[in-house]
Amino acid sequence: MSNYQSYEPLTESAAVTLALRLGLFEEKSVLSCTEIGDGNLNLVFRITDQSNNGLIIKQALPYAKVIGESWPLTLDRARIESSAMLKQAETAGEYVPKIYYSDETLAITAMEDLSHLQIARAGLIEGKDFPLLGRHIGEFLGKTLFYSSDFALNPQTKKQLVKQFSNPELCKITEDFVFTDPFFDVESNSFEDELRPAAEAIWNDTKLKLEVAKLKHKFLTEAETLVHGDLHTGSIFADDETTKVIDPEFAYYGPTGFDYGHFTANLLMNAISREEAKQQVLLDHIETAWTVFAGEFSKAWEKDGLEVYTGIDGYLSFILEKTFEDAVGFAGVEIIRRTIGLAHVADLDLIEPHDRKIEAKIRALELGKKLVKHRSSIKTPAQIADYFKQVPVR
Repeated sequence: MSNYQSYEPLTESAAVTLALRLGLFEEKSVLSCTEIGDGNLNLVFRITDQSNNGLIIKQALPYAKVIGESWPLTLDRARIESSAMLKQAETAGEYVPKIYYSDETLAITAMEDLSHLQIARAGLIEGKDFPLLGRHIGEFLGKTLFYSSDFALNPQTKKQLVKQFSNPELCKITEDFVFTDPFFDVESNSFEDELRPAAEAIWNDTKLKLEVAKLKHKFLTEAETLVHGDLHTGSIFADDETTKVIDPEFAYYGPTGFDYGHFTANLLMNAISREEAKQQVLLDHIETAWTVFAGEFSKAWEKDGLEVYTGIDGYLSFILEKTFEDAVGFAGVEIIRRTIGLAHVADLDLIEPHDRKIEAKIRALELGKKLVKHRSSIKTPAQIADYFKQVPVR
């Protein structure tokens, strides 16, 4: 890390100049640069030399790119992101991009170019299966979530990390647009006219809103471990053999089940978009991810657990059961907000024809509600699959 004197947004030419100044390429390299960011918050530049060797420079903007300067955002999220990837790399380095350089003043991170891989969401929409996706994400979560928790860390060390990863502005986005706005009739919500009756049913469902309130309370108060904070399929690069998790700018200390819940929700939404014969592979990924996560977490618990009570029979089972129940609820909330909230998923939005898309979104809302309301009785991924298969279109 090396600090510059003042912040300014990069251009493509400025990104090339910076890469050369930092020695990220050989001095006489002929470089080309393209701004490839298609997200809502940041600039992303891909820089390559004449041999097509490349790297990525990502820069946070002081506002939400999708809206503009009327929505200011902290630049500190760039520090959070690079620090989170470095922390994740300590225990699951094969699943995160290499970090070459970061700078807090410029709010940039230079990292490994993953353009030889594909964003998982795009591939899944195309019908690809990414056979190792569930296994890799399960291992990533099992290692990163255990080794940043109180079970593996001295309590004082962990509390210092909680301070380091305090992320109030990005957490507020989740608090508002995931846990709050979709459950009330507010202007930020966005959905097709045909979904209004289903949306109004959610707004008027006090039992559902009570359960969402409980889940939001967990998000607000349970600083259990360093979570990615936004682990959807658009934050994963993959091919048939490799998986890389990117974009942890929403990282903070939160509930252990949060990331698996979001990953599960996004696979379920893709499954809804598919023909029935092609859905099972997504359900298998959900089950594999949990099985591998629980195995990795348990193995680390036995090998490296520091908390004195890790040796008490039943404690590990309690933690895993709580984590799974929370994850099911978080998955339900994520499905609902991605259907009627501000930010949608292409998996559902690109369904054609229009009538089929509306039917799929109604099914998504029904599934989301059931996962939230019945999470305490859903004990296994197989039961998630059962709920998925049984939810009818009204």
